[in-house]
Amino acid sequence: MPLRFDVCRKPMIVVLSGGVGAARFLEGLAAVVAPERIAAVVNTGDDMVMHGLHIAPDLDIVTCTLAGVIDTAQGWGIAGDTDECMQWLGRLGAPTWFKLGDRDLALHIYRTARLRDGATLSRVADEIRHALEVRVTIIPMSDDPAPTHVLTDHGELHFEEYFVRERCQPAVRGVRLHAAGPVRPAPSLLPLIASAEAIIIAPSNPVVSVGPILAIPGVQEAIAAASAPVIAISPIVGGAAIKGPAVPLMRAVGMAPTALGVAEAYADLIDGIVIDTVDAALAPAIEQLGIRPLVTDTIMRGRPEKIALARAALDLAGLSVAATPS
Repeated sequence: MPLRFDVCRKPMIVVLSGGVGAARFLEGLAAVVAPERIAAVVNTGDDMVMHGLHIAPDLDIVTCTLAGVIDTAQGWGIAGDTDECMQWLGRLGAPTWFKLGDRDLALHIYRTARLRDGATLSRVADEIRHALEVRVTIIPMSDDPAPTHVLTDHGELHFEEYFVRERCQPAVRGVRLHAAGPVRPAPSLLPLIASAEAIIIAPSNPVVSVGPILAIPGVQEAIAAASAPVIAISPIVGGAAIKGPAVPLMRAVGMAPTALGVAEAYADLIDGIVIDTVDAALAPAIEQLGIRPLVTDTIMRGRPEKIALARAALDLAGLSVAATPS
């Protein structure tokens, strides 16, 4: 029987999410509004199978960040983890380019076993977030395999091969979303969007983090039809990405790697966009697109900045926040 979330019955703040940047924004948002009001729709284009295990990088980054167990120095992995298993895999000649900590492996082992038992990825994600006492609802964008491939001068690579193994060195020629074939939205995704009180596109890579979500059939149409305000937060500051390879990927698909380029990419969907003070000069051009810009500090150095950015996004969405929940 498919998992049915309570979120379908009440309006929520829906956040389209990638990994590190989205997780940090969600931390701030969950400090500003009750976590139960938030639903993170998470990219699964980075998911892959390694050592026979289903690895879901963005789902784990978001879940572990909100659980307070993330390795904050890296932005991924579990704090205080060890790597005995990886060392032994290396001795056996297995690939070790994708680092998996011993505690981290427990998540992958559990997920893989449950999927083999017939559970959906949505159900497993919900089980893991409940086990880690995360109150924000976490939904994978799809229960179907939806790998993102990067077309490079070294051939077609899974995104994690390009990003981690090759360290973003190959020149990018293009991006292929949903490389495994047709992808359906997670069962609760479209009803969630339709009933949302606000939809926020997190400061995530617009090509390989948000792009795979928006490419799912029915998602853009649901966002366009929703009565909720739709707000984006630019992950590009001063023509550079805060984290990750957004700039070469944006260029490869014809997006300008600027806050204005982000606004143009989302122009048919969003009502407003939060951009950094460094990019204030781009605000008039964004207004020409019919999009309301809000200029503020978008770099999330610590908890105060995460909270301030969440408040800015909610303010642009027209949602008042009386007080920060304890």
